[in-house]
Amino acid sequence: MARDYYQTLGISSDASQEEIKRAYRRLARKYHPDVNREEGAEERFKEINRAYEVLSDPQMRQRYDNFGEAGVSGAGAGGGAGAAGFQDFGDFGGFADIFEQFFGGFAGTGAERRRRSGPVRGDDLRLDLKLDFREAIFGGEKDIKITHLETCETCEGSGAKPGTRPTTCATCGGTGQVRRSTRTPFGSFTQVSVCPTCEGSGQTIADKCDSCGGRGVKQQSKTLQVNIPAGVDSGNRLRIGNEGDAGQRGGPPGDLYVYLFVEEDAEFKRDGINIYSEIQISYLEAILGCRIEVNTVDGPEELTIPPGTQPDAELTLEGKGVPKLGNPTLRGDHILKVKVTIPQKLNAEERELLEKLAEIRSENEIRGEKGGFGKFIEWLKR
Repeated sequence: MARDYYQTLGISSDASQEEIKRAYRRLARKYHPDVNREEGAEERFKEINRAYEVLSDPQMRQRYDNFGEAGVSGAGAGGGAGAAGFQDFGDFGGFADIFEQFFGGFAGTGAERRRRSGPVRGDDLRLDLKLDFREAIFGGEKDIKITHLETCETCEGSGAKPGTRPTTCATCGGTGQVRRSTRTPFGSFTQVSVCPTCEGSGQTIADKCDSCGGRGVKQQSKTLQVNIPAGVDSGNRLRIGNEGDAGQRGGPPGDLYVYLFVEEDAEFKRDGINIYSEIQISYLEAILGCRIEVNTVDGPEELTIPPGTQPDAELTLEGKGVPKLGNPTLRGDHILKVKVTIPQKLNAEERELLEKLAEIRSENEIRGEKGGFGKFIEWLKR
């Protein structure tokens, strides 16, 4: 049954790109396999990623809106041609694939035959990468390990033993396809299918390469150094060109897409390019004002608490937030919510002083005067 990508993300069909991104980030954090161990969470996570991959790309989204899932089938997650590599409906070869899906393969244009037997671009690959909270804010270099298909060095991708070479398939004549004509009362129809002898390659190999078994490619593991831009967030992806699977028959390799997931921090919360945290001060510091040291992602900073600061007031450290993605010289703010600590017990001296303050303030309110706290200080000096 066809999937509704908008329903998967819980958004309307006219949702903005920002709404799509927010919905994806919320659901991805909820269903990520490292966080959610419930049955079906991993499958749900894959559906969420597929929906975001389609709807976050304006061209793919337009195709999906016009033609449904068939318009984007074979693209993106799970291998195959990704967002950077699959053909639009304006390309005749791409339309032939869609035509075959609906009409059981009654296609067979010259362009399609050449595409099947010629060079084939390698599959795109996907890697999920976790980032520490501060790694996402400041960016930097990070090593990742991948396993992908690389062209066999022994046979240089031919699949044949060194000193030999593939030959043209005798069954299909090198086209990679066989055709079968059928007469019906409505006319003659030609059905095109993949050649069973060469499996669509157009070539046969008598002596297969011992290193790759005739495939022309081998699984290889490698370490890549990835540059993480400052200011990335969950849902962002990085494209690393030519690090997907190797192509077949001289085709170019696919790309590697690195999807980023940022771990939450125990102290700081992030909203866009702003950072939020809480600070605790005493009721006397709130009344009198003070200067205190607070934690930021840049390290300790001094913050001024104005006299008379109210509980849950928000104070701002400008330019101490997250660098703007693509323009790291611009940064958001660090906003601190003030929590005032009220003592549950007082000693006799503290109670006497506070009762005197309450008396002075009460007398001033009766006389309509201000400055009760100043008079209280004068009383203390006496």
